[in-house]
Amino acid sequence: MPSICFYFKVHQPFRLKNFTIFDIGQDIDYFDEEKNKFYLDRITGKCYLPTLKILYELIKETNYRFKFSVGITGTLIEQLRLWQPEVIDLWKKISSTGCVEFTGETYYHSLSSIYSPQEFKFQVKLHQNLIRELFFQEPKVFSNTELIYFNDLENILEELNFIGIITEGVEKILEWRSSNFIYHTPQKKIKVMLRNYRLSDDISFRFSSRDWLEWPLTADKFVHWLNSFNGNGEVINLFMDFETFGEHQWKETGIFDFIINLVFEVLKQKDLEFSTLSEAIKKYPSRGEYSSFYPITWADTERDLTAWLGNEMQKDAAQRIYNLEKIILKNGSQKLIDDWRKLQTADHFYYMCTKWFADGDVHKYFNPYENPYVAYLTYRNVLEDLYLKLKIL
Repeated sequence: MPSICFYFKVHQPFRLKNFTIFDIGQDIDYFDEEKNKFYLDRITGKCYLPTLKILYELIKETNYRFKFSVGITGTLIEQLRLWQPEVIDLWKKISSTGCVEFTGETYYHSLSSIYSPQEFKFQVKLHQNLIRELFFQEPKVFSNTELIYFNDLENILEELNFIGIITEGVEKILEWRSSNFIYHTPQKKIKVMLRNYRLSDDISFRFSSRDWLEWPLTADKFVHWLNSFNGNGEVINLFMDFETFGEHQWKETGIFDFIINLVFEVLKQKDLEFSTLSEAIKKYPSRGEYSSFYPITWADTERDLTAWLGNEMQKDAAQRIYNLEKIILKNGSQKLIDDWRKLQTADHFYYMCTKWFADGDVHKYFNPYENPYVAYLTYRNVLEDLYLKLKIL
């Protein structure tokens, strides 16, 4: 009986103001409160509130047989506390059912695992404390920023008391093997759960595409695909952004009806069930090693870091922010340290990506800047102001 493991990533960054060279040294806050509230209000209305209400009703109406896992970043929680506390209340209500598991995350949705093990551990512990405070849970499965995974994380995750990590099922690593089994890290300290990217992307990216040969996607069609793994798979991991529901795929596409029908259709099957990530890890044995010496992610066809660190602007910006670690932790005020950590959020580097800028890719929809170069210049201006405040110019 394969276990279906839904995991939803829920994240919003603190977006920067249009910070120009003339703002340097003027004691201006870096983050655009009006813009951040605008985006949060929009996403709350289109996605968070309707989706959470649906998920709660599904849990109750299925007699608690519908379960899922979710990762909420600290930057989003901070914004919800400021402007949409009712969303946190709904998450608490859902958590009280015992059918949702919160994963460990980097609090600031950062690339710290690439640049600074010490900062990485700090942010993960900060996030663990947040989840304990809000939802009375101890995260046992870790979801790194953008599902980043590489072998060196193994000992750190064991130290932080995790039993598992989720990441992408990369074909060149799997070779002949399937993503629909549980694997382990090289030293066998941590279990690895792999995203079934085809089925996940069928929902998150292709659902509303009329050019897709499988359009329209119906619940019974999707369940037929799930059943095809019976006897040839133990876990089917469907990992996607929470904003898939209502924001990336609008209500008018039928995405809400689809998820409702899918849950009930799955539970009609005698050989399918829903599980949280840790439940699946405890239920099934590892079927082999999953090893990568270099970082992999769930992004694009390359499954690497190039969406965030693929050009010289991105590399320069990331290196500069992490080079500040020692001096800012030693000499910076608490506000400056907090700003420094918010500037680590991966979205800032994503906005500088030039991979899709020339070809009109859908990724530009999520970019608030006119182009990647404006994103870089804005970020550099903020850094110059930060240098000035730290007296290192």
